[in-house]
Order: sequence, then structure tokens, then C-alpha cells
Amino acid sequence: MRLKDKVALITGGLNGIGREAALLFAREGARVAVCDLSPKGSDIVAAIESEGGRAIYVSADVSQFPQVNDMAAAVLEQFAAIDILVNNAGIIRDASLLKMTIEQWNEVIAVDLSGVFHCTRAVAPHMVERGKGKIINTSSISGLFGNFGQTNYAAAKAGLIGMTKTWARELGPKGITVNAVAPGFIATEMVKTMPEHVVQGVRDRTPARRLGEPRDVANAYLFLASDEADFINGAVLSVDGGLTL
Repeated sequence: MRLKDKVALITGGLNGIGREAALLFAREGARVAVCDLSPKGSDIVAAIESEGGRAIYVSADVSQFPQVNDMAAAVLEQFAAIDILVNNAGIIRDASLLKMTIEQWNEVIAVDLSGVFHCTRAVAPHMVERGKGKIINTSSISGLFGNFGQTNYAAAKAGLIGMTKTWARELGPKGITVNAVAPGFIATEMVKTMPEHVVQGVRDRTPARRLGEPRDVANAYLFLASDEADFINGAVLSVDGGLTL
């Protein structure tokens, strides 16, 4: 029960890595607030409560700060605290530079970069007031090394690393740690849309010889959210099976 009596807010929590993290955090004793774009989130709440956990669902578009502000207020009204913020929400709109539209660029930057700023800006004052908190940002190996066809995504995820290190400096003296996780290729619905020969090529290049599973990233979130990681601040933890060695 590494998160006993903690309150965790997880964005993009309906599917994939976010869902796995929400379930894991609840099993570890946290009360979990799940945020996603869909107006309906009863399924994830029911799944957590069926295992004896406590959860609420709040619908919000993280690219819209007023909605994010309302989301944070709703969580605080229900649970009276936010100890952990996992900025997991993200989208892709892949295209090579010469084919990428302005709309594709703007959509990804709005969710994957501005969305993280919005959520952290809404939650951080509460954490500062309490003198403690854990903020975990979801970057990507694309943010570390770039990736063909992902100008927008790589830019957003690289920007997240810069924000993580800046916030670690700013918020560390106030009792708040800020870290990032950089997943490699994880077997989510997003990756499953890729051609099989591309996925197989990734497996072959990964020393672990497999794609990551959502639980692999959720476990990294859990470690950084726990008291065990109290002296880790401003770090970027790659969860990629050794792909980027």
C-alpha cells in the first residue's frame, strides 16, 4: 500500500497506460481521480470500486484551461487534496514535415504540451500551500531522440522535459518533486494502429525483444509517486526495454 491515504489525479485515464495506472494506484491505497475527454467514465470508476478502491471521474479537455481549473476544483471538493498529479493525457497526429498540416501541429501541441502546463498550473498552487506533492509528466523517447513523422509529438514531448526540469527547480524547495517518464513503444491501441512490419522492426531492435506493456509504465509512475522516490527530482526515466541504448 505504497500510496495509502494519498489522492492521485491521472489525466488520460480511461484507456491504455492511464487506465492501468489508475487501477494500480487504487490497489496501492490511493483515492483516484480519473480525467479524460469522454463525458462518460463510469467504467473505470466501477472497475476500481469493484476491487475495494475509491475513485471519481471528471470529464475535461486538458487543452482548455477553464475546464482544467474546474476539474481540479471538483477533485479538491470531493477528496480535499491532490497529492499526486500524473500528466498522462496525449494524442498523436503523425505526418512528415512536408505533409503535416497546421491543424495537426496545433492539436498535438495544445494537448500534449499546453495541456500539461494547464493541469500543473491548476494543481501546483494547492500542492505549494500544503508543502508537498508529486508531479509526473509523460514524455516519450520521441522527445529525447526525435522520430520520423512526429515533428509535433517530438516537439511537445521534448518541451515536457524542459518544463519538468524547470518545475523541479522552482517547486523542489516547496516540497514538490517533478519528474518525467519517457516510454518507448508500448502495446496500446495507439501503437497497434502501426503496420505490423514496423512493430516487428521495433521488437527486433529492442534488447528486451518485446514491446512494453501499459503496466511497465504504470509501475514507473507508481515508483515516482511513492515515498521511495522522495529524493528524485527533475529526472527523466526511460521505460523502453533498452531501445535507446
